[in-house]
Amino acid sequence: MVGAGVVGVVFGSKVQKAVGSALGSGLGGLLPGGDRFRIYTITDSFPDISDSQYRLRVTGLVDRPTTFTLGDLMAMPRTALVKDFQCVTGWRVPDVHWEGVKLSDVLAAAGARSNAEGLEFGSYDGLDTESLTLDQARRPDVIVAYRMLGAPITTEHGGPVRLYVAPMYGYKSLKWLSTINVVENAAPGYWEQNGYSTDAWVGSSNDRSDRPID
Repeated sequence: MVGAGVVGVVFGSKVQKAVGSALGSGLGGLLPGGDRFRIYTITDSFPDISDSQYRLRVTGLVDRPTTFTLGDLMAMPRTALVKDFQCVTGWRVPDVHWEGVKLSDVLAAAGARSNAEGLEFGSYDGLDTESLTLDQARRPDVIVAYRMLGAPITTEHGGPVRLYVAPMYGYKSLKWLSTINVVENAAPGYWEQNGYSTDAWVGSSNDRSDRPID
């Protein structure tokens, strides 16, 4: 079901991208280094979207259905975060630098309606989906990200634009973000349909100071 591999990131974005292109997703884990991402794809491939081709469509219960280009997103107020990336399978990359626009600002630009309570996200891979409640989506540490590790997000990491949900496990941070559908009640995403939790807060055992109080 899952095509999985490992690509080192402690060497910087350019090297990471070169390693991903040269070795594929399977051999990067042989590289020396400490913290590293493991690159997952449920389609066994990476959609390749150029910066000029990228579009993010926001539809559903909004006053202004909007299609954002990458330039549109970069022109909006920028948010920078230094947060961990925690996978539900146990591996963790600490202190990752992220940059993008708050998801709440994207929703405000489209005019999310008062009767909306959920969001459904789609990916350019044509298969992966995710969901959040509107309250979750409006947290200041939930962003539409276009930079990480000090550089534009690479294809392997879900670029040019992905979702980053800091206080939740990594499967909620949908890669290759293509659509946001604002709805009354969001349907469970791909991983929730396969047994994972819909509310994927990182557990207290991971010492997360930003975890909501139960």
